[in-house]
Amino acid sequence: MLPPPRLNYRSISENSVNKLTNAINRKAPLPADAIHKVSRLYTEFKNSSHLLNEKRNARSMIGETIRSSESRKDHEAKEIALKHAKALKDEIAEMETTCSRLESELLELALAIPNDTHPSSPLGPESAAITLATQGPDCLPVSPARDHLAVAKKLKLVDMENASNVSGTSWYFLMNEGALLELALTNYAISVAIKHGFQPVTTPDVVRSDIAQRCGFQPRDPSHPHHTQSYHLHSTSPSSPELILAGTAEIPIAGMFANRLFLSKALPQKIVGVGHAFRAEAGARGAEARGLYRVHQFTKVELFAVTRAEESESMMEEIRQVQDSILRELDLPIRTLDMPTEELGASAYRKYDMEAWMPGRGGWGEVTSLSNCTDYQARRMHIRYHLETNKQNVFAHTLNGTAAAIPRLIVALIENGVEFDEAGEPVAIVLPAVLRQYWLGTGSQDTVVKWK
Repeated sequence: MLPPPRLNYRSISENSVNKLTNAINRKAPLPADAIHKVSRLYTEFKNSSHLLNEKRNARSMIGETIRSSESRKDHEAKEIALKHAKALKDEIAEMETTCSRLESELLELALAIPNDTHPSSPLGPESAAITLATQGPDCLPVSPARDHLAVAKKLKLVDMENASNVSGTSWYFLMNEGALLELALTNYAISVAIKHGFQPVTTPDVVRSDIAQRCGFQPRDPSHPHHTQSYHLHSTSPSSPELILAGTAEIPIAGMFANRLFLSKALPQKIVGVGHAFRAEAGARGAEARGLYRVHQFTKVELFAVTRAEESESMMEEIRQVQDSILRELDLPIRTLDMPTEELGASAYRKYDMEAWMPGRGGWGEVTSLSNCTDYQARRMHIRYHLETNKQNVFAHTLNGTAAAIPRLIVALIENGVEFDEAGEPVAIVLPAVLRQYWLGTGSQDTVVKWK
């Protein structure tokens, strides 16, 4: 097990007004008086810790007195010192209990406080997002005929009916060219990331719930704010740690760096991970989530970086360029958004989303996300690096971004690439040429795929 998180209580206490304003701006699920309580408890904890240290020092000095009286054979002085030592022992035990209780209360409250917010992040709900860039072809007109689910069923790319018999709603089989498209997109995204210096890993899909909590993984469900997004696994052993299915490869990758100390020159660490993302409440959102857009399980290629504190903002732009490179070659209409405060997860200092135009769904849909988490995760996971200049160990910064959320990209590629016959029936999908080198199908297998 990891040691308890090391949060900056002093910063919270000294900046309580700003911390409260920040939590309000983000609509964080935080008790109204939580930050005030942290400030009060921190003062109590500091005072109690100071007094505890004084009593421990006094006990050490009494030990010297006892040894001195023994050497002088001063039995009276020794008895007085022993009585004093016993009284101090009882006081120290009581104060240790008090300090432990205060620290536990302090940690529980402070863990609910979200990360700070970048001063350039827009305030407000999703509609306040700022468009930073656009790329790709012009947006096709909205057309229900391009609905990815109807097209995919017609072309035998997906089977959701039989999947519902196996697993329930919002589960799916990718079939034929649909399955090949997932493999091609996965390998393509990994290939681009490797060219940008990211180290490839495959991740476990099962993680300790403690690791997920330390990452700040608390995906919001506005319609069901109290529902968990995680699938919990039942163990036959009561002593086993609580395990869940990972909601994103970010979680096991972050855990890979937990409780580690790096030399400053060893940073940044850049990882591209492949895993499955599991979202328990993903299907409970009505008609707009039909098909492959929001599902319970999906393949995801994730970018993750550990950096020095002063380099996380430049790394955010570097990861954004990797995401841009991946999407640009897919020839989709894309826009990049600077996400507003109410759309930031607990760990995010700043967040960019990239959205693809999906004419069958009739709107934009998120296909990548990128967050700079500064030291939020590192303080909880004990990810540090050594500064040679002043011989100190400081907390690193972490960043995570989607390289490819496979089903979302499949939705966008189908709805933008479908071809129809004269009767208006879908007959083929035109895919970007960049995927051809990663395509496993050949000859007659590719009956519904054409290449740009």
